[in-house]
Amino acid sequence: MDHTLGRQLASKWVKTNVLLASPAIAPHIPPTRLFGEAPLRSMLAQYGMIVLKPVRGGGGLGVIKVTQNGGRFSYTHMFRTRTFMSFRELWEAVNRVRRRRPYLIQKGIQLATVGSRPIDYRVKYVKTDGKWIFRAIVGRIARRGLFVTNLCRGGTLVSGFKGLRRSLSPEHALIKKREMRELTKTSTCLLENRFPGIGQLGYDYGIDRNGHIWILEVNTRPQ
Repeated sequence: MDHTLGRQLASKWVKTNVLLASPAIAPHIPPTRLFGEAPLRSMLAQYGMIVLKPVRGGGGLGVIKVTQNGGRFSYTHMFRTRTFMSFRELWEAVNRVRRRRPYLIQKGIQLATVGSRPIDYRVKYVKTDGKWIFRAIVGRIARRGLFVTNLCRGGTLVSGFKGLRRSLSPEHALIKKREMRELTKTSTCLLENRFPGIGQLGYDYGIDRNGHIWILEVNTRPQ
C-alpha cells in the first residue's frame, strides 16, 4: 500500500509557527512576519532584502523580492524590477501585485549559487505503511535572470548531492545532505504531533553562502 495524500495544510504561516516553537528548528527558520506596512518597513530597514510570498499557494507564483539601499527601494517580480524613491511608492506598487491576498514577509537569504544562479533544495518525505521515508532530495537551480527556483518557472533540476557539490564543495556535500535529513525528521515529528493525518511533506531548503541551512517553507502537497 503506497502513501496517500493525507491531511492538507495550506497556510505557510501556521506551519512556520509550529516550527518556530522548537529551539532546535527555530534557528533554521528565516525571520517571518505577516504582511503589513509597519513590518515591511522595519524588516527592510533591518535586513535590506526581504521576500514577500502568499500565505497560500505554490510554484513561486506571486513571490516578490524587495530591497532597500539607502533611500532607494526596489522590487523584483518575475523578470521585472522596478525602483522607487520612497517607501510610499513601493508600498502602493507591492499592494497592486498582492491584490489583497494575505502575504508573509520573510528575511531574504543570499543563497549559494551555481554559475551565479541561486540554488535551493526540495526534500520530499512521505509516509508509507505507517513509516516516513525519503522519496527524493533534489536541487533546483533558478532560471537565469530569476530569483525563484521553481521548475514551473524554468528552474533546472539536479540531484541534491550534485547541487551541493557544485554550490558549496565536495567535502561539504555529504554533511549538508545529512543535516537536511535530520532537520526533516525533527520538523516532521513536530508537524505530525500538531496536525495528525499528514501523509506527505515537501521541504524547501536554502543554504546561504556561509553554509547555514534555512527551511524556506514546508508544503503538504509537494510537486
